Amino acid sequence: MNEQQQRQQMVTIARSFYQRGYATGSAGNLSVLLEDGAILATPTGSCLGELEADDLSKVTLAGEWISGKKPSKEVSFHLALYNHNPACLAIVHLHCHYLTALSCLNNLNTESAMTPCTPYVVMRVGDIPVVPYFRPGDPQIGEYLSARAKQHRAFLLANHGPVVMGKTLRDATDNLEEMEAAARLFFTLENYPVRYLSSDEIATLRSAYNA
Repeated sequence: MNEQQQRQQMVTIARSFYQRGYATGSAGNLSVLLEDGAILATPTGSCLGELEADDLSKVTLAGEWISGKKPSKEVSFHLALYNHNPACLAIVHLHCHYLTALSCLNNLNTESAMTPCTPYVVMRVGDIPVVPYFRPGDPQIGEYLSARAKQHRAFLLANHGPVVMGKTLRDATDNLEEMEAAARLFFTLENYPVRYLSSDEIATLRSAYNA
């Protein structure tokens, strides 16, 4: 996929997120690694439902702004992930309802925010560690993520929302949507007895899907 196709795909996916209620206002940001080694990212203050392909920010992996509108202040933690995990080729960060609600709960397991009750999050991303709260744009988010980038495919920023990696922007999108579905199940089932997957079942899934 060439750069223009990736630009159009980002606009299409971002608009879909907005239209389906995964993003509101100017919240959230997406990025993808290009063949030339730079990244495309959503600009600062942009609404995901109103992006234009030519306005997308183009930034080097060193953080130099090349073209397009000014990048989001949160591009710094995107760069931290790209620079510390060669398998990371795209990132989705949203403030989607159920995962953000989950991120606001006290006493989450910091090693993995959700105990799985279906196989699918395990298959797609494995454990979802919780990142301590930092203000949006704080460079400490990138520092925290960079130290753990190779071990995980997704994170939950405390009181903020998910950060999800993928092999393509579509893959990162699918990972995010599976996580949001799992968080919705978490809240739907909170007052019911739940049969969670056993440790052996989780280990089998991890082995099969390298999760």
